[in-house]
Amino acid sequence: MAVTDKAITAIKQMIVDGSIGPGDRLPPEKELSESLGLSRNSLREAVKALELIRVLDVRQGDGTYVTSLEPSVLLEALGFVVELHRDSSVLELFAVRRVLEPQAVELACDRLDAATLDELDRIMAGLDESTDVETLVSADIAFHRIINAACGNAYMSSLLDGIAHATVRGRVWRGITETGAVAKTLDEHRAILDALRARRRDLARSWAMVHVSGAEMWLTHAALTGNEDVPLRASTEAMP
Repeated sequence: MAVTDKAITAIKQMIVDGSIGPGDRLPPEKELSESLGLSRNSLREAVKALELIRVLDVRQGDGTYVTSLEPSVLLEALGFVVELHRDSSVLELFAVRRVLEPQAVELACDRLDAATLDELDRIMAGLDESTDVETLVSADIAFHRIINAACGNAYMSSLLDGIAHATVRGRVWRGITETGAVAKTLDEHRAILDALRARRRDLARSWAMVHVSGAEMWLTHAALTGNEDVPLRASTEAMP
């Protein structure tokens, strides 16, 4: 094992065994390198690597801290990975979303309280077929983020949130080019919300599957028919 890998493993073990925890400051570099039996150079490289994947937070002039280690923080690295992929990456992300999101909606069905359901109603209010596509996609992201956050699985909801932002361009392009896409999206949102209010887990899951699959099928068809304008590369930019 490379020396830097040993340093990474040692710091990880300190977190796992509880020697340091979320929000804790690491010991000074000299002290830590001596206690771990590692060179200061290898320790610095390990800290850089763990900072990249959001395990550590280096604060200039203050020291190095363990992050909150919340799923939403750790999965920020997903955006970096997604940005490196080209070609069919958006289609692959839609496929992942198709597997996970219906499950998340079903899990959220019994957990969403009346106030949160009302918030979903407010997101839908004022949206109609004349709504511009970017506004619709922003509302779509907010709508699904609220539902997914109630699924009871922080990793699942954070992963879905990352996928939502990574597929923004494809969803905007669908809204621009597919006749009736806006009306279809709104109808599917209302069907999902109606099922959630009725506490019908089966219907909520089914409508979520229809909703995600529709976008995936459109993008797949567009790619197969050779539409060069279709954005098949993932985007890590959030909607404004």
